[in-house]
Amino acid sequence: MLILAILGLGFLAGWLAQLILRRGTGNWGEALLAGLIGSFVGGLIVSLIAGDGFAIRPSGIIGSIVGAIIVLAIWGAIRGKSTATGRGR
Repeated sequence: MLILAILGLGFLAGWLAQLILRRGTGNWGEALLAGLIGSFVGGLIVSLIAGDGFAIRPSGIIGSIVGAIIVLAIWGAIRGKSTATGRGR
């Protein structure tokens, strides 16, 4: 059950990050991956700083969304560079 909650939270964070960055919602795999990475990094760091530990709290959810935004922004910058050099899709 915890794994489903983690996947759901990660997907939600990635989807919200895509909406905030106005990148569309068509790439569900990217949203899930960015959300999971962002949840792990951002959510964990913010939860530990706030003193919440490993429990799911609002501070961790906000950190997850911020982490997913950072991950998507980095991916966008990398794609922009690879497309400009002719190595992208």
